[in-house]
Amino acid sequence: MAHGQTAPGILAGRLSSEEIETNFSDLHPPYAPHEAAVAADRCYFCHDAPCVTACPTDIDIPLFIRQIQAGNPEGAAETILSQNILGGMCARVCPTETLCEEVCVREVAEGKPVEIGRLQRFATDVLMEAGTHPFVRAAETGKRIAVVGAGPAGLACAHRLAMLGHQVTIYDANPKPGGLNEYGIAAYKATNDFAQAEVDWLLKIGGISVECDVALGDGGLTLEGLRGEFDAVFLAIGLAGVNALRAQGEDKPGVHHAVDFIADVRQADDLLKHPVGRHVVVIGGGMTAIDAAVKSKLLGAEHVTVAYRRGASAMGASKFEQDLATSKGVKLMFNVQPKQVHGEDVATEIELEYTATVDGALQGTGETVRLPADQVLKAIGQRLEGVPDALHLNGNKIAVIGAGRTSVEGVWAGGDCAAGGEDLTVTAVAEGRDAAMDIDATLRA
Repeated sequence: MAHGQTAPGILAGRLSSEEIETNFSDLHPPYAPHEAAVAADRCYFCHDAPCVTACPTDIDIPLFIRQIQAGNPEGAAETILSQNILGGMCARVCPTETLCEEVCVREVAEGKPVEIGRLQRFATDVLMEAGTHPFVRAAETGKRIAVVGAGPAGLACAHRLAMLGHQVTIYDANPKPGGLNEYGIAAYKATNDFAQAEVDWLLKIGGISVECDVALGDGGLTLEGLRGEFDAVFLAIGLAGVNALRAQGEDKPGVHHAVDFIADVRQADDLLKHPVGRHVVVIGGGMTAIDAAVKSKLLGAEHVTVAYRRGASAMGASKFEQDLATSKGVKLMFNVQPKQVHGEDVATEIELEYTATVDGALQGTGETVRLPADQVLKAIGQRLEGVPDALHLNGNKIAVIGAGRTSVEGVWAGGDCAAGGEDLTVTAVAEGRDAAMDIDATLRA
């Protein structure tokens, strides 16, 4: 039965199939060949290009754009993928507006950068659609490495190790590999099951086996056991825990984790059947909060609000993402924090308290406001869980030195679970790649 946007409660079918299809189409449609050539022509091909310095994976951006300009997108893709094996996904989800494109000479001079992300997508799509894999394995070394976690860091590490001639086994707690690329990226940013297509393409290097539904500390998978069986271990376990709201009533039906909501939408076979509230309030200020809010609106929620405890400039989500949310009809509220979720049997309202910064500390003012909320999504950060006691921590993440070396000999870590670096797909790829190089050097020594 179809329901409109004004129907109360958390329901499916708020929009028509045509509206859903339109809403979840590609956020940035791919370039046609002629469009890519025109966009490439705008590049100055700078010497000591600032865009390269701003790229966490050090892609030679002027070179790959020149290769596109010369009519060689496959060569451009190889230039990209040699540094960032997940260049296709990064082209879709990287906050290029705060990385390479922010420092583009065209952006500084004209306020309109070369569209590096879309050019990167064009090149990598051409190569992947051809079904070719430009990298080959080195001679077998006889060494075996365990990679725990099949997200961006784990996949990048595994591919580079396999290319260097090692045998790699990837373990992942989820039913499918891909990590946040598969379960945590907004559906409108990576359409047509791209995350799995990219994993399938990556595995063509050979020498990598994947075992899903296996977690560290579960089913006999222990760090001690892995160290005994393999020559090296790379941990890319991400952040599985979700922080508590610390508001009265957060256990009421209708209050959910935003990461679970995003994952459920990503894995839905039919978005028409995916339920969403009429009044949705998302607590948080990062990319997860924005993605959950935009998805709620695209599914047909009538009113969607992002409530963040600090000001707009402190949000983890970029200005582009904030503008994207408001363009879809999402309301952004600043300087408010959750105090209580109201409702007898299910959530019906959320009470927010206004905040102020006093002597550098955030505190409540005592003034509150209530919003209708039949669905509350918590996007207030994730935490590390299930870490073996032998590993030293730095804050709430695994302590590492150099290219991901942990306090335990023969064990490396990278991605969101490791201290240092931004929690970005592209940063995770760089950390996985660099750890693989260090593992290889260590094993050969």
